[in-house]
Amino acid sequence: MPLSHAKVWAALDEIASREGLSVSGLARRAGLDATSFNVSKRFGPGEAKRPRWPSTESLTRVLDIAGLSLAEFAALAEDDDQRAPTIPLLGMAQAGADGFFDDAGLPTGEGWDQTDLPLPGPSLFSLEITGDSMAPLYRQGDRVLVDRDRTDVRKGDRVVVRTTTGETTAKEIASLTAKAVTLNSINPAYEPRVIPRKDIDWMARILWVSQ
Repeated sequence: MPLSHAKVWAALDEIASREGLSVSGLARRAGLDATSFNVSKRFGPGEAKRPRWPSTESLTRVLDIAGLSLAEFAALAEDDDQRAPTIPLLGMAQAGADGFFDDAGLPTGEGWDQTDLPLPGPSLFSLEITGDSMAPLYRQGDRVLVDRDRTDVRKGDRVVVRTTTGETTAKEIASLTAKAVTLNSINPAYEPRVIPRKDIDWMARILWVSQ
């Protein structure tokens, strides 16, 4: 199967992570310009945003410092489907400093961590919010992403709860006991609900919300 643009760049990100470096640090160690592998350099300018690929020379330098063959790099890129995708992560206060965004407002420079995105699977799905019990946190029409395998919930988590009667609702856990779960709404117009454990079919943590 041919290597896609996304897989090639994801493999370079993985090599940087293995070396304990940012992509800028990886580029510098390979003797390249520090911005060579930045996210903003992976697509061309303008509305077309044509994909840009790492050059053969830059790839060869990276493989040399990482001790990898071209075949091993290809295998790493193919394995990308089995790894959770990531996106750059930076604290809001840190983001106010210079050097973290380019002129187009895209991530650049060093200091970025990575946020793991959920890996698609049969237990992952999204639900659309109805009603206003969780407003203004979740509004009518927002979509929450839930993983049915992520049942490690605790007090303060925002969760989706499905009862044995078929009701499905998004709430915040106020308390947990062996016999019951107390669920809060963000909207103060709604009273807390206490649901016996025996009446809960499943309960899973909300991972993401699309607004």
